[in-house]
Amino acid sequence: MIDHAEALAAVLSHEPVPAEQVVAGQPTTGSVALGTFAGREYGVWEMSPGAMSDVEVDELFVVVAGGGRIEFADGSARVELLPGSVGRFDAGTATVWTVTETLRKIYLA
Repeated sequence: MIDHAEALAAVLSHEPVPAEQVVAGQPTTGSVALGTFAGREYGVWEMSPGAMSDVEVDELFVVVAGGGRIEFADGSARVELLPGSVGRFDAGTATVWTVTETLRKIYLA
């Protein structure tokens, strides 16, 4: 048996990013959970162009569409995001996401 989903075809309902998280523009985000694996949720998350701050959970992700970058509050080197980028966050990591082209990722958290 295999669970299967078309990540690029998933329809996501977007909501405005809360005002206290907006850094630039008027970004929106949307997500859909697809299931669980080894006790963790996996799904699709998307952000429209703009910039927002966030505090991350333990997460592994793969970018499947769009582009942007992540900057870190601790001064770590910023990470450029494009399709095929793979990243992992530790819970509590403070970030700023800047999206230049609507970005879609698959996550396991």
